[in-house]
Amino acid sequence: MTLHQSKQDIVEAGRRLYEKGYIASSDGNISARIAEDRIVATPTGLCKGTLSPDDLCICDMDGNRVSGGLRPSSEIGMHLFLYRERPDIKAVVHAHPPTATGFSVAGIPLTDCVLPEVIITLGSVPIARYGTPGGPEISEPIRQWVKNYDAYLLENHGATTVGSDVMNAYFKMETLEHAARILLVARQLGGVNLLNREQVGKLLQLRERLGIRGPDPACLTGEAPRPPQTTDGNIPTRRTRSAGASPTDCPTPGDAPSDQDLITEITRRVMETLKRSD
Repeated sequence: MTLHQSKQDIVEAGRRLYEKGYIASSDGNISARIAEDRIVATPTGLCKGTLSPDDLCICDMDGNRVSGGLRPSSEIGMHLFLYRERPDIKAVVHAHPPTATGFSVAGIPLTDCVLPEVIITLGSVPIARYGTPGGPEISEPIRQWVKNYDAYLLENHGATTVGSDVMNAYFKMETLEHAARILLVARQLGGVNLLNREQVGKLLQLRERLGIRGPDPACLTGEAPRPPQTTDGNIPTRRTRSAGASPTDCPTPGDAPSDQDLITEITRRVMETLKRSD
């Protein structure tokens, strides 16, 4: 990908992120690797929806600006970390899509095998523990996921996607937010119908036939156990921690109660309240 095309794609991706409401004000950042030791990135402090190619800056792999009049994003360190960890990554998009970010705030990873298109393009989306933006703290929690996933929720922060070029990474962000919206509606309607292992296996075969390469992150199938969890008298939520877990531990689907458990418990509490008020 040439520098000119990378700049054009970053400007276009920034415009789409802003118009879709995935970022606000000066939020978000986008970068592309244009050489072994160079990346082009969005600047800090500007709205990514109104950028021009001349606003972008070029940095080396230590984050030093080598071209451009503006400073790179304060989160350039996270981008450089991802490029160093995965040489196949050629672009990084970070944004705050509202629904997906809501899942990150609630501590709910998008790991269910539900939508064929998502399984083929993303697989599943884990949550990286919270790290302070703008420094190394934001990168380290991603380390355990970076080798096998192309999309990550950042706890209480947003989401990051990676790809073979800028638009590839951008479209993964679109897929992530679209899937989060559908899952939210399904939960509001009463539950999520998971695909089983056989169905997922066929989708992975289709992915291979389509020539989609890269990490194959596992997602949670209908056969995977979802044990209920004690809650010490409180209505259970996805944020409920397992016994002895650290407050900073990211919850996993196996640690959280199922949707049906939540519905049953909440219904029981409501009925008890109604009886007491009679």
